[in-house]
Amino acid sequence: MIRRLVIFGASGDLTSRFLVPALARLQQGGLLPDGFQVLGLARDDWDTETFRRRIEERLEHALPRVYPSSRKDILSILEYQRADVTDRRQIANALGPLTEPFVAYLALPPALFRPTVEALAALSPPKGSKIVLEKPFGQNLESAQALNRLLHKSFPEEAVFRLDHFLGKQTVQNILGLRFANRIFEPLWNSQHVERIDIVWDETLTAAGRTSFYDGTGALCDMVQNHLLQLLALIAMEPLHTLNERILRNRKVDVLQAVRRLSPDEVIRRTVRGRYGRGAIGEREILAYVQEEGVDPQRGTETFAQVTLTVDNWRWAGVPFTLRTGKALKQDRREIAVHFRPVPHLAFGQKDDPRPNVLRLELDPDRITLGVNINSPGDLFGLERVELDTVLPSPSLPAYGRLLLDVLKGDPLLSIRDDEAEESWRIVEPILDVWAGGGVPLQDYPAGSDGPTVTARRLGDRDAARR
Repeated sequence: MIRRLVIFGASGDLTSRFLVPALARLQQGGLLPDGFQVLGLARDDWDTETFRRRIEERLEHALPRVYPSSRKDILSILEYQRADVTDRRQIANALGPLTEPFVAYLALPPALFRPTVEALAALSPPKGSKIVLEKPFGQNLESAQALNRLLHKSFPEEAVFRLDHFLGKQTVQNILGLRFANRIFEPLWNSQHVERIDIVWDETLTAAGRTSFYDGTGALCDMVQNHLLQLLALIAMEPLHTLNERILRNRKVDVLQAVRRLSPDEVIRRTVRGRYGRGAIGEREILAYVQEEGVDPQRGTETFAQVTLTVDNWRWAGVPFTLRTGKALKQDRREIAVHFRPVPHLAFGQKDDPRPNVLRLELDPDRITLGVNINSPGDLFGLERVELDTVLPSPSLPAYGRLLLDVLKGDPLLSIRDDEAEESWRIVEPILDVWAGGGVPLQDYPAGSDGPTVTARRLGDRDAARR
């Protein structure tokens, strides 16, 4: 297991909010190797003591709670060096002699990936070193392909970890067990029995505090291009004959390659983009997105994106997959909803048809729910809806903890492969092009609402009343 982690851009929110708390949980579980060290690099004029103090403030509020002894242990192995992470000489001076393999974690804005990778490549990292990149991986298909070529000059593909923290979530991993370890689901997992699948990540959270990144990215690239397409791939992929990184990632790529690239006319008909305006969420007054500090209104950045895709293969022909995400919405809704087709015939004499069965995989908190129809109490001819549900136990590690442990071990199972990243851009790129040309209007929606008004009709959501 690798014993040295170097975080490029260590003064940012990612390090203090996710990476070091995850490392503390690994330390608490005795999962880090002896002699493990963390070096943070950034341009901020800090020293090690300042770095540790800022991290300690975050660790005190980390959830699930990190024990005081583990906080103390992890702080003791943190070091900090001021450096321009795109400058080869400054990186070399900070790292010192390169005698052992290390993990280079690029906790950086995507615009700095290329110069930082070039600077690292010039140092000739020791054999066995790994490099980690956060999403979004590139800005379009061409840039993703160019970045892959650059990475492969210095790192073999198995040493490149493109992390999507959604893949570390317990419910996401449970998709595999639910589908392939239960006979009752897989025979129904096709277009004969499934009417549609919705993959939704609605948030009450606004973009405040993240506008320096978000305003140059938008909801489509921040969520759909990576997180939600990864969920689609897991939900739609073919059964595994064995669980290893090559087979799993091959299956995901098969699905992404089968997703139809939308024509300009289909983009206009099948996508929705929106931006939240002034409103209220509960007791909170919310500023319009364009009033947030750091936002350039002329960019027309969307805070809501909805896309309906089709997977052109035997299993899923004709089944719409709707991917939806938005900020400053009425309530949090984070789920995969599998809507089954209605029964072909009913012997009951009731006026209204029963609602079709829906399997919901709720992602935060982790929960699985199945809606079924039963007889009404005392009425053989009446039907009513009940839900069978279970709340999943809390995982032993947070998502970042699981993914970081895989990186240190060199296990790429939950990392995104080069062709996965490129296929995701192939799907999203025509949408970006039409949106950039104004083909799909940017709709305003009040903060605290359900989003742009047109979306309810496009989703055809029969369960809107339930929410």
